[in-house]
Amino acid sequence: MSTKRTHFSTEDLYNLAWIEDVRISPDSHAIAFVRVTVDRRMNSYHRAIYLAPVAGGPARRFSGGKQDRQPRWSPDGRRLAFVSSRDDERGQIYVIERAGGEAQQITGLPNGASDPAWSPDGGTIAFVSLVNEEERRREDAGEGGHGPDDAWEARRAKEQRQHDEEQKADPRVVTRLPYRSGTSFFDDRRRHIYLADLPAGDVDHMPKPRRLTDSDLHYSPPAWMPDGQSILTTATRDPEADSLFAYYDVLRLPIDGSKPVTLTTAGHSYFDPQPAPDGAMIAFQRLREDRLLGEGSRIAIIPATGGEPEDLTAHTDLNVEHFRWQPDGGGVLFMAGAQGDAHIYAIGLPATPTYMHGETIVAGRRIVSDFDIGHDGTVAFIAGAPDNPCDLFVRSPDGAERQITGLNSQLLAQRIISPIEEIRFPAPDGQEVQGWVLYPPTPEISREDAPAAQQHPLAAYIHGGPHVMWGPGFRSMWHEWQTAAAEGYIVFFCNPRGSDGYGEAWRDAIRGRWGEADAPDIQAGIDFLIAQGRVDPARVAVTGGSYGGYMTAWLLGHTDRFACGVAARGVYNLISQHSTSDAHELIEIEFNGYPWEMAEELWDHSPLAHAHKITTPLLLLHSELDFRVPISEAEQLFAFLRRQKKVVELVRYPREGHELTRSGEPNHRADHIRRTLAWFNRYCKDTV
Repeated sequence: MSTKRTHFSTEDLYNLAWIEDVRISPDSHAIAFVRVTVDRRMNSYHRAIYLAPVAGGPARRFSGGKQDRQPRWSPDGRRLAFVSSRDDERGQIYVIERAGGEAQQITGLPNGASDPAWSPDGGTIAFVSLVNEEERRREDAGEGGHGPDDAWEARRAKEQRQHDEEQKADPRVVTRLPYRSGTSFFDDRRRHIYLADLPAGDVDHMPKPRRLTDSDLHYSPPAWMPDGQSILTTATRDPEADSLFAYYDVLRLPIDGSKPVTLTTAGHSYFDPQPAPDGAMIAFQRLREDRLLGEGSRIAIIPATGGEPEDLTAHTDLNVEHFRWQPDGGGVLFMAGAQGDAHIYAIGLPATPTYMHGETIVAGRRIVSDFDIGHDGTVAFIAGAPDNPCDLFVRSPDGAERQITGLNSQLLAQRIISPIEEIRFPAPDGQEVQGWVLYPPTPEISREDAPAAQQHPLAAYIHGGPHVMWGPGFRSMWHEWQTAAAEGYIVFFCNPRGSDGYGEAWRDAIRGRWGEADAPDIQAGIDFLIAQGRVDPARVAVTGGSYGGYMTAWLLGHTDRFACGVAARGVYNLISQHSTSDAHELIEIEFNGYPWEMAEELWDHSPLAHAHKITTPLLLLHSELDFRVPISEAEQLFAFLRRQKKVVELVRYPREGHELTRSGEPNHRADHIRRTLAWFNRYCKDTV
């Protein structure tokens, strides 16, 4: 068999797997995780739960469904609860013995169930399910206590339910914002917390759950207090706030049904409350309500009985993405991006030696996307690196680290991987900007030995957010960058002002200055590479998605240096974007006001206002069910350019939302890459 390596291509998208939701068993001997693979024939994804020994050895598939997720260990480590769509597309909760056997269904709620959490004694599972006021009334009255008697009745009940749901939305009455998100419309249901008591032996019949919460509020996934007498959650502070992201308080819910206790106050929005191992303290993430995006997320703690929160991480100037208590309760581990990488940090509680000067637990040139910590201090984490987009790793309590999976090792061994090289360059105002570059793979001759006169086209990629951080280990872009380099492009990306990972001042620098503050950083990176002599300045392409789509169109309206552009799911009119998006508050926060107060300012910062100056061929890619950036944004820009007889095309992807390039149908994701490169080639290669 030939051992010659070949270049990456769009087709490799169908063969790359990744990992989600890592969980260490209570004895710290095993790791449960979700492995995601592409089913090309069905144009979909499979999610299965795998178990891997912490000490090393091959991981084995543990669950048998095609859509299994959210693995959660029982306190004694003998069982695993998880969510599966095997018998219900909405997802229900199942429990399976660690030793193996048949998974037993625990819930059968009409609106599905998710986010299982075991009680400390292992006798009860708390979970979340959607329910509306009428359904809560029927539950409280004891109506509808048992399901259909046979399969025929079940089918009939399902059809009746589907019919009733369609009738409810015909016509659809809208009274709040947002009223849609993802790829669907909201209904009158809210997330509520339920409890299901498990029998000691096998589950002969599903236990009847009882609802712990009430009112027209959304509740977040439950977290048990160590004494098993109450549950932590967050709940909507104000149902009339018209917000998708903000205004949540931390609540403690006694499981005896007595009145919930609100532990936090206005001024911040709170997320992911977790009790300390001894139950004395509660930690959570919080965002300042007047700086929801600029400052980033911090970890704070309060006594379990309530009190004034004390900030743990504000002095680090890091935006916390995920955290866990240390096993001894002396502090927390948290994950945050910095300088193009995402590491795991440890920080102690106030008055401990590591409070002001924490330590980096997991470092290196990589992006950690998830982690968990065992009772003995073992840390399992998922990370992507410049030469490997995703794998599972373990850090032992003594600091030793080892790789647990070789998820894509066979494919990677067959491909030429272009190194991702870091560059630092000055912006026009002298500030240093961090970026990266990939060169076309040339196995016959190294880049250093290549003729100096050899020039390549450049493809500049711009991230969305805008408060996002890219780096060499960014999994969802890794394959696309490699494919573009294999196509013959020098690939460039950077983290301009507004990006996460460089502190609050850098992150907040674009507030009210979209396009003005960050475009010069990107332009400076392109100039830096051209000055090195490897880039043909007449063959520079630019592309980006979401805010990157905004920036692509903005650049084309302010310079004619680019040979072509591809703008995906971009924001082009800040006024219409505000009123049609599920994230309307993004504009309010970023520009500190409302469209009716500053219409002229918002229009001036809109790429659409400068579209008449665009002379560069532009391809617009957009999803028809994108409710974050509605397709009307692309429709407006297309119409403006087409009416001027500019070179423009609009591609509409049916059934897709804003996450098309990350979790959309595999065939659509592949088409997105192919069309982008074909457009680049038309204007950067075919004319040479």
